[in-house]
Amino acid sequence: MLASILASGLAVGAVYALIGVTYNTMFSTSRVMSFTAGQLGMLGGVFGSLFMVRLGFPFIPGLIATLLCCAVIGVITEIVAVRPVLKSLDQHLYVLSTLALALMIQQVTAIEWSTEPQPFPKIFGIGSGIFDEKFWLPIVACAVTILGLEFLYRRTLVGHAFVAIAEDNFAARALGLPERNLRMASYALAAAIGGFAGFAGGQLLLAFVANGPLLNFYGFVPVALGGLGNNRGAVVGGFALGLFQQTANFLVGGIFSSVAVFVMFIVVLLAAPQGLFGSSSARRV
Repeated sequence: MLASILASGLAVGAVYALIGVTYNTMFSTSRVMSFTAGQLGMLGGVFGSLFMVRLGFPFIPGLIATLLCCAVIGVITEIVAVRPVLKSLDQHLYVLSTLALALMIQQVTAIEWSTEPQPFPKIFGIGSGIFDEKFWLPIVACAVTILGLEFLYRRTLVGHAFVAIAEDNFAARALGLPERNLRMASYALAAAIGGFAGFAGGQLLLAFVANGPLLNFYGFVPVALGGLGNNRGAVVGGFALGLFQQTANFLVGGIFSSVAVFVMFIVVLLAAPQGLFGSSSARRV
């Protein structure tokens, strides 16, 4: 039983961590919390099942098509729900604009896809029991994503530009960096990460439209626990949340496990409002 809790907890935690990274990637270049992250994770499973089950795509083309479709949704999010808000005096309107777009994505998917969970195909067919690929594939996807982001941010000019925009967008604009294009590219990247999370966790979560709201919340918890903008903190928070949730499912089950997650969330934020790995913001006056 302990092995099952560990396997499922780490697998689900990896999906939550990737959704947390999706939040952070969108936030870093826009200072906007886009509440479409969970829907992007849901679409990763839906598009994956669509391309590989219904249309018969092989694994690689199916994955590429899924990531491209999610990236397009990310660009649309930046243009429709984020860019107009950034021009407004009250930039907190992003809560309404991104939530509205998330609800639209949710409803269109429910109408065009299904409101029932749909199967997601096995990709490699490797492993069984607690070593089944549905448990280790999300963990591998999480590791590949984090390593890829580290390489992007540290070793490439585009990554350096992303970091510059995240650190000080006014100074970056003064240096001639194309802030709008970089922000759009970061939303495409974030959406691809969210889609990758849903694709990698498809065998575990299935292609289910109801995954959107769940991933929205459970993906936000690692961000709050790890510290906003801290990808490593989001990964640690995601795995901790997954293990805690699966343990609570085993011990109390049902709705009480969700209550336990809420209690943990509140307790941690009361103890460390900036997150376990976040730093208090300082302002020079």
